[in-house]
Amino acid sequence: MRRSPAVAGQFYHGAAAKLNQQVKQYINDNLVKEHAIGILSPHAGLIYSGSVAGEVYSTIEIPKTFVLLGPNHTGLGSRVSIMESGEWEIPTGVFSIDEKLSLRITSNAPIVSKDSQAHTFEHSLEVQLPFIAHFSKEPKIVPIIIMSASLEECRLIGEGIAKSIKEVKYETVIVASSDMSHYVPDDVARQKDKKAIELIKALNPEGLYGLIVRERISMCGYLPATVMLFAAKALGAIEARLIKYTTSGEVSGDYEQVVGYAGMIVK
Repeated sequence: MRRSPAVAGQFYHGAAAKLNQQVKQYINDNLVKEHAIGILSPHAGLIYSGSVAGEVYSTIEIPKTFVLLGPNHTGLGSRVSIMESGEWEIPTGVFSIDEKLSLRITSNAPIVSKDSQAHTFEHSLEVQLPFIAHFSKEPKIVPIIIMSASLEECRLIGEGIAKSIKEVKYETVIVASSDMSHYVPDDVARQKDKKAIELIKALNPEGLYGLIVRERISMCGYLPATVMLFAAKALGAIEARLIKYTTSGEVSGDYEQVVGYAGMIVK
């Protein structure tokens, strides 16, 4: 089964040549590549969040496989959905799903359901792919969409992913796809997002989950970020840092209703 792009021509250019040009303007070739266990990367239209995503992908050594964790914006499919086989297509590349790793994840984290429906129209993982395609000719992916999960379920998923990565024994990076605060004034977004960023920097998944729920911070991918942190800790992560933060106001000029974007690396 091949998944066709759902948001080409909307979130990013639909023609390959134009998409290549669009991605290149957000890539920083002057950075020293670092080994990463996980990253946090935004998923808005590239015009808004591409500079943040590009900086993050420019920072890391590109692995054999990316485990892509994203929130469910469509309401389709099961609560935690993995597309365990097939291919994903965008204008600049075709991505094979890493079946060896995906099948281990469903075995080690039974809460993860084999379900392609949740992925059909979901943009949060697709928007990562133009950046991955820029750096790798044969990248493999494991796409997982999370609609809802308790803190304990996030831990079980994260530790199941970590166990699976240890079993396959090849380089893998876990991508948590998330934007930060939505549709609040710029100063409010920066204040709230700073709290979430500090907890990610502290490698504190419990604290992040609790903060988002308690303060009702509209970080859409807090579940993927929580899962990524649990997995990264189980894989031996010792530090996390902010690569870049911006808001949509810096592009649109509207500072009354912004969305925040953070790019982070966990290693």
